[in-house]
Amino acid sequence: MAQHRTLNLLAAIIWYGGSIILLLKSADLVCAAQQIRPAEYCHLLIPSFGFPIGVLKGYTFFSRACNKNLNRIAVLTNPKPWQCYRPRFLFFLTLMIAFGATLSRVSQNNYWLLCAVAALDISLSTALLTSGRMFWKRKVISQEPSQKSN
Repeated sequence: MAQHRTLNLLAAIIWYGGSIILLLKSADLVCAAQQIRPAEYCHLLIPSFGFPIGVLKGYTFFSRACNKNLNRIAVLTNPKPWQCYRPRFLFFLTLMIAFGATLSRVSQNNYWLLCAVAALDISLSTALLTSGRMFWKRKVISQEPSQKSN
């Protein structure tokens, strides 16, 4: 039987892991765009679009989703490791990964599409990072194993 703390940590690892992967992927897309058109400057402006949109999404929708999941974990009576997220969230996550991989593949050798996908990835990465503060705010990551989850 997994404890609530374990589920919270698994949820945080998946949440932050997704953010890091998206940030690295967006950096690769920006580099690919630069190789296509080194004289252009749009690929250098991508973070100025992605970061503010991501912060806005992170403080609104993504924070609510994170909080809702932490509340769901807290009331589980017999938590199992695979319950760190709901099955439909994991299904949706699988679809989003497939969709993101397809977008990246389709955007190859297209400067503007590479820039658009990179901006989307940066905004999602930033939203995940920003909303990840809920794990810290609710002290689900920093609490000692002997403390009880609230």
